Amino acid sequence: MFLPRSIPRPSPAPIVVALGMLCLTAQAAGTAGFDFFEKNVRPILVQRCYECHSEESGKKKGGLALDARDTLLMGGDNGPALIAGNPEKSLLIEAVRYQNRDMQMPPKSALPDAEIKVLEAWVKMGAPDPREAISGKAQGPRVIDLEAGRQHWAFRPIANPSVPNAKHSATSTNPIDAFISAKLAEKGLALAPPADPATFIRRATFDLTGLPPTPEAVAAFVRECQQHPESALPPKACSELIDRLLASPQYGEKWGRHWLDVARYADSNGLDENIALGTAWMYRDYVVRAFNADKPFDRFLTEQIAGDLLPAKTPEERREHVTATAFLNLGAKVLAEPDKEKLIMDTVDEQIETLGRAFLGMTLGCVRCHDHKFDPIRQDDYYALAAIFKSTRSYSRDRIGALSTAFETPLAGLEEFAAVYSAERALAVKTKEVATAKAALNKKKTAETLAAVDRLMHEQEQIEKNLPDLPTVIGVSEAEKILPSLPVHIRGSHLTLGRPIQRGFPAVMQAAKSTKSNFPQDRSGRLELAQWLCSPEHPLTSRVIVNRIWTWHFNQGISSTPDNFGLLGSAPTHPELLDWLARWFSNQSWSIKDLHRLIMSSASYQQSSQAAMATADPENRLLYHFPIRRLQAEELRDAILAVANQIDLKIGGKTVPLRNRQFVFNHTSKDATTYESTRRALYLPIIRNNLYDLFQQFDYPDPTVSTGLRNSTIVSPQALLLMNNDLVMQASDALADRLLKLPESQRLSMAYQLAFSRDITTTESQRARDFITVTDATLASDHPDAQARESRAWSLYCQTLFMTNEFMYLR
Repeated sequence: MFLPRSIPRPSPAPIVVALGMLCLTAQAAGTAGFDFFEKNVRPILVQRCYECHSEESGKKKGGLALDARDTLLMGGDNGPALIAGNPEKSLLIEAVRYQNRDMQMPPKSALPDAEIKVLEAWVKMGAPDPREAISGKAQGPRVIDLEAGRQHWAFRPIANPSVPNAKHSATSTNPIDAFISAKLAEKGLALAPPADPATFIRRATFDLTGLPPTPEAVAAFVRECQQHPESALPPKACSELIDRLLASPQYGEKWGRHWLDVARYADSNGLDENIALGTAWMYRDYVVRAFNADKPFDRFLTEQIAGDLLPAKTPEERREHVTATAFLNLGAKVLAEPDKEKLIMDTVDEQIETLGRAFLGMTLGCVRCHDHKFDPIRQDDYYALAAIFKSTRSYSRDRIGALSTAFETPLAGLEEFAAVYSAERALAVKTKEVATAKAALNKKKTAETLAAVDRLMHEQEQIEKNLPDLPTVIGVSEAEKILPSLPVHIRGSHLTLGRPIQRGFPAVMQAAKSTKSNFPQDRSGRLELAQWLCSPEHPLTSRVIVNRIWTWHFNQGISSTPDNFGLLGSAPTHPELLDWLARWFSNQSWSIKDLHRLIMSSASYQQSSQAAMATADPENRLLYHFPIRRLQAEELRDAILAVANQIDLKIGGKTVPLRNRQFVFNHTSKDATTYESTRRALYLPIIRNNLYDLFQQFDYPDPTVSTGLRNSTIVSPQALLLMNNDLVMQASDALADRLLKLPESQRLSMAYQLAFSRDITTTESQRARDFITVTDATLASDHPDAQARESRAWSLYCQTLFMTNEFMYLR
């Protein structure tokens, strides 16, 4: 069922542990930890610590320097500054927590709580730190060579490779198979045989809709395949299946959820002021509609960056365009930041980082403070983009300060706003009536005054519960002041300004002789930015999205780092295939559904997952068999509900039970959000800092960060949750009831068809009967009612089905 965890080895001395953990973290987490350091940790160290603890400042108070990896781990007079992986034993964390009166840093005042939490999280994840050791530093500042940078595979122009000779894939005419088979042949490998029809329809249905196929759909597909014995998976049957799944409304929900990971979607702000983003659901529904309609990806990109600047023929089209720009404004914000300028620049930084990861596969946030430490991205490039986003309005004019809120674009006429204001006035009147009634109760407590207070408070509660949000969306618009340039912020601080940088795009992503970008004086430049990203000459945009789609189909990318195409990212295993697909995709009108059809009709996708491990490719990076993957958190939950016949497939609408800008946590500091809904997991509230427990256990990504590939861990709490979770137990009861309504001879067969999309074997049937018989006998002493005992035994059996590897993994 669940694989055992490895037994940890005894710990060596602290400094060796620190260095060892650092190495392990770098290997295990790849660039994710380095990204976290560059975006979150380095700015704190630079701003708060370097003045007294760095080689650069010439000061190493207490013998401690924090501006290099080795000196930080070596520590100062008191020993190592941190123990990677263990915040509780790290002197650095002890000092910033301000709980030891003899060790408090910085000495003048404590760090904000948010910064302390960042440092704690960093140490806990193993203190990943990409900085060079002092002894390994080159003399003088690093000089970025743009010409050399343009030779990196991701920055080269997209090639137009020829499809390899088909001799290695004689049974397929799909170009993908030619590329895959040619690379396999170099290692003496070949594609696995096709999957059986039942396995394939389960794979394809989960892949495109996030739901299991019905027994009827499986039976029909298997019959269709059996009518064409010349092929295990007849092309016509597969093509019709794929088209049917792509036409399903559930397709947009599944693939929209993939994009929402990239867009760091959430229903609350998180951080210091965790208020509800009560209109974020409009962006979620926009994304679902875009995928269902097969909106061309270049248009999808443009609307999210500059939808408010596009012409619209109807009010509905304008609403759609403006809603799309919520992509730029969904990020978590320190809303209580008293420094308005810092708050604005922090938001600009978050927008640049998200745009870079989502569309360019690049980490750009660290360039706020310095030239990129690894990639050929200069600080000038960062502030050229920052000038564009500083010319964009992301905050309400009157709410930058003590409690800022994101700018919300009106989406309706005066009548709709008037209806909301009328409801708010009714609430104010009712609140006054409640106060008057309570005052009367204090003077004279009678049955009548008590009843009056109860009635009025109930009426007040109902009005408040049904109070509508203003018809707005958390989008962006053009700022009142358009900036033609923005000064470099030295070390990222808006208080220390350098030379001005004109609006523009990263130089390494443009040809050496490209003309300088022209920006209109009266617009931010976001539309021009979107047009540049979608230009045929752009080296990254189509490569990045094609790699994302491939990653979401195979659970591994052609480049295994979908959010980082930089020098620390992974080079593609099949660079010619990546370029061929990128060029094909842009020539195919940027159609994601056409890309699905191309990938899923390939023998590479349709092959079996069963194959003996090849020593020439132990990680299956070359795809000699289909990669097995665990269902994601939403798929697992939705599959349990679907098999139990309890899922509600209603599409769209507001689902977070909070008014816009309402605080998530009530006066008792408890999150009152509930998750009992039987709608698809896509519609469950995403509360930053307090995710749904099933999501947390099954590797839901951090909704404050753009994520292109989720982790997939195996830990014992996952099994414990499935054993004790109310939703799982209720679904087990419902599935048992569903099965018990059938004739006894059909029950076990139907259980397997529903859960695993296949027939039960004789051995499995006997084991199931033995389980139910033994369970029934075990329950006899506490459950004298034979019918209730039978229901309970079947419910426990159904729960075991939900916990099996076969249910939770896709083959």
